[in-house]
Amino acid sequence: MEKLRDFLRTQADGDLIAWQQQVSAAGSFGMTLSEVEGVILEMGLLPARYQRNRKTISTGQQLRIFRSHVAVIGCGGLGGYIIEELTRLGVGRITAVDPDVFEEHNLNRQLLSSTENLGQSKVEAAYLRAAKLNPAVILYPMKIAFGRLNGLELLQGVDIIVDALDSIPVRLELSEVSTALNVPMVHGAIGGWYGQVATQLPGEETMRKIYNRSIDGKGIEKGLGNPSFTPAVIASLQVAEVCKLILGMGTPLNNRTLHINLLDMEFDEIKY
Repeated sequence: MEKLRDFLRTQADGDLIAWQQQVSAAGSFGMTLSEVEGVILEMGLLPARYQRNRKTISTGQQLRIFRSHVAVIGCGGLGGYIIEELTRLGVGRITAVDPDVFEEHNLNRQLLSSTENLGQSKVEAAYLRAAKLNPAVILYPMKIAFGRLNGLELLQGVDIIVDALDSIPVRLELSEVSTALNVPMVHGAIGGWYGQVATQLPGEETMRKIYNRSIDGKGIEKGLGNPSFTPAVIASLQVAEVCKLILGMGTPLNNRTLHINLLDMEFDEIKY
């Protein structure tokens, strides 16, 4: 390991390690790109891909992000953008859960979809996208429908759960599992010009409070559909919440829901 550290020190440009040197180190020392990235960050060096982060996120904080494990439940409109941003952020491990394949009606808004991958598994597309964007990130593709019965096993060991579902009953089951695992859950929902974001910390019942009058069906998305921009906005807010939770920074969006109206550009907060 010391030889690897010596190699990285000699290759550093200031405190930055270029991607080519990270790849070279992995090949020369028989390690994975993920393992090398961990060593780089532990040394107080920074993979050059993250250099535009460091005015906001320190190298030590980047290490915390790298050591985190985030689960994304649903890889469609919200989930595709969430996975994209978590991968670029440098979250070390991502579990992606979705049983579906891409269909033509997904093309208007789902980042991971394309005309070339119609019929392809959404989690497979997520895996390939993450590997292309940031091969140091490990993405676990789980082509399975999430539910109360398999949730504890699927999400064992994750640090944060991200809700990118379109079903209220399944979302409530996810809430129950997050509570059982004592893991924070970042909720997002979209429909037309509108969306909402909330964070449920362990011991809270945010999802039950939000959906206390509606526990059936797919919510407003089924009726309103979604243009391309709504999932991008809501997913970005969710990823910001995830980053804050990992780093213990800022004020989490718990015991309240942020409602977003993009048609009138209004953001309203409901407290519980």
